[in-house]
Amino acid sequence: MNIKDAVQQSVGFGNLDFLAKQVVEGFISGMHKSPFHGFSAEFAEHKVYNQGESTRHIDWKLYAKTDKLFTKRYDDETNLRCHFVLDNSSSMHYPLLKKQSLELYNKIGFSALSIASLMNLLKKQRDAVGLSVYNNHYDYYAPEKGSERHHAMLLNQLDLAIHKPNETKGTDTYTILHQIAEKLHKRSMVVLFSDMFETSSESDKLFEALQHLKHNKHEVILFHTLDYKTEVDFSFEAKPQRFIDVETGKHLDLYAENAKEAYKEAMEAFADQLKTQCAQYRIHYVPVDIQEKFHPILTRFLVQRQKFI
Repeated sequence: MNIKDAVQQSVGFGNLDFLAKQVVEGFISGMHKSPFHGFSAEFAEHKVYNQGESTRHIDWKLYAKTDKLFTKRYDDETNLRCHFVLDNSSSMHYPLLKKQSLELYNKIGFSALSIASLMNLLKKQRDAVGLSVYNNHYDYYAPEKGSERHHAMLLNQLDLAIHKPNETKGTDTYTILHQIAEKLHKRSMVVLFSDMFETSSESDKLFEALQHLKHNKHEVILFHTLDYKTEVDFSFEAKPQRFIDVETGKHLDLYAENAKEAYKEAMEAFADQLKTQCAQYRIHYVPVDIQEKFHPILTRFLVQRQKFI
């Protein structure tokens, strides 16, 4: 059964764990045709050999199969702590959908399934996982644990975030990130899924919060999640339309074509500023289009995980 059939047989996102497993199984199958060739389903038990390291732990059997040098890793080396942060503001529930399907996501659905899929990968590695869900305040926080019960509890929270009524709620990312930095007492990977649309325009405060995480020696990945067709390319029908800010309720009536060029320039400047500031603080910035596949997200995450452990 392929993942499209699996989604058609499930009801919306009601079975988030099942869908995440389908994403991960497809990803692992594809790994054998990718630069990750040579890794088993427990791929984090190996890392690429770097010149100058001891040759004592080189997996020579794997070298014979792949013609590449990998070293074995052990449980005390591979386990890590990962904290996922999900923006659940009203703008993340765009576009408004009657139901979720594999080919049509809104930002919150895409992000939640991405996190569930990454959790599934980490579960295979016996890593500890935590979760924060926020908008203009903390909706939910759970510290990093690795138990089955904890995993199920986090999946339930992700499912609730997807189906929560779409109320007008702004975003206060920088305050939440400061709070997370205070809560994380052990070095962790912090993975944020957000469209980065802040109610406040004070971007310096946001990066002060991200820098707070870096000062605590956490590894930070920002998956900047957008619907590129409308939110980047501003592709709408050529007719008068009302555009409503779902976080403030303000609206604007206009022809999309008349504003398209200026809008795209503003969005490019916004993205460039994010990338520049992330690079300045050594935060891994990853642009994400919700109409694309999940595999690039999983691949980028694994690359950073390999470097982190």
